[in-house]
Amino acid sequence: MWRPVAIMLIGALPALAGLKNLSLHQALKILDEKNIEIKVSQYDEMMKKYDELAVEGKNWGSATITLQALRSNDAGNVFGFKLQSREATFGDFGADEFMNNFGMCQKNPGSQACYDMYNKPPHNLNYPAPRNHFVTKLTYELPIYTGGKLTEYKTITRKLYEMSRLDTRKLRNEKIFQVKKAFYNITLVQRYVYNLRKIRNNMVKLKKTIIAMKKEGYTKKTDVLEIEARLAKVDSMLNQAKLNRDLAYQFLSFLLDTDVSSIRPIHLIVHAPKVNRADIEKMNIDIQKAQMGLQVAEHAIKTEKANFLPMVGGFGEYGSADNTLWNDFAHKDFWTIGVQAKINIFNGGSDKANLEKARVRRMKVARQVELAKKGIWLQVRKMLTEVKSLEFDIRSEQKQLNLAREVYKTYEEKYKEGLASITDLLVKQSIELEVLLKYLQVANKHSEKVFELEKILDLGGRS
Repeated sequence: MWRPVAIMLIGALPALAGLKNLSLHQALKILDEKNIEIKVSQYDEMMKKYDELAVEGKNWGSATITLQALRSNDAGNVFGFKLQSREATFGDFGADEFMNNFGMCQKNPGSQACYDMYNKPPHNLNYPAPRNHFVTKLTYELPIYTGGKLTEYKTITRKLYEMSRLDTRKLRNEKIFQVKKAFYNITLVQRYVYNLRKIRNNMVKLKKTIIAMKKEGYTKKTDVLEIEARLAKVDSMLNQAKLNRDLAYQFLSFLLDTDVSSIRPIHLIVHAPKVNRADIEKMNIDIQKAQMGLQVAEHAIKTEKANFLPMVGGFGEYGSADNTLWNDFAHKDFWTIGVQAKINIFNGGSDKANLEKARVRRMKVARQVELAKKGIWLQVRKMLTEVKSLEFDIRSEQKQLNLAREVYKTYEEKYKEGLASITDLLVKQSIELEVLLKYLQVANKHSEKVFELEKILDLGGRS
């Protein structure tokens, strides 16, 4: 029996309260601090920065320490091991066998020993005992001249990092647009709810008047039923509006990764920024990315040209070798330094093809920059035209709304005087609701265009 009671108690617990009376400025600050998508994009920035640092590091060359542990009875290897350890002797060449044959040949000229002295393979040299060999070596390699390839790679990775930062700014602009839109939608719904409640209160008063007039015989039962039906419809609209407001709060909470219970309403009338074509080309992120892509394409051409230039590298190594690990290191050490230069004189035309491909890519990107400038300017002009049109619509709908309210008030008085039916009165009220909804819809479209224009202009990303 305790389980249902426990479930009832858990269900009765109040939900955790979120932020209250949140202003738009506070919301945008929280957005920068907590939005998950922005954080993910910033991680992409960091990875691009490390790509740049990785390329820059190649200019300083590389140093490696190598430890080799070997064992072999191969004649060449064993002799090489001893030679590298500075332990090779004439005995390793079979000197003792040579001298024995030499002595015997002196005593008996023309004997087999005289022949073996020069022709018999020495046993110690060809069949050595197995030997261990340990080599510890420090190697440093440095690119001295790469035809500018490393410099161009560094510049390209730097541009790619800057482009990733622009991606983050563009994403932030999109999230700012969504937060502003959520604030506007919530404010709009609250305005709608306020008007619906006002209309409902008027209808409740009207219902009381109708009931009182019915007792006096001035109204009919159908008048009461009609007003009750209309009240039910308004209640349904009010409930739907509240649900839409809850959804808007849920989306805002998702954007901020923080629970939000209430906001500070913003102005429903927003003004579009004044811009010209120069502003668009300077401020729009897509155009900036396209221009940066053009710079990358130009550096890519220089990178391909480097394949026709010589490559020069230096290296040095220091180490020690012995049949015992790190035994007498300094006495048996060795070093080598050197420089290598190479140039490709033929590879079937691949370098030439890659160079021409880079040039074509550069021409393609240049056209894309031009297209981006014209396309975005056309988009902005269209939006500015739509904003101006919607501004006229807002003024028109505001006048229509004022008229509908006055007409309803007039018919309400006429109904009380018996000069209009309840149906006529409710029709006028329906018109008022329709005009109110249309006014709010037009205001919503207008704000969306203005916020989108701000997004295109990178106004949020510069704050």
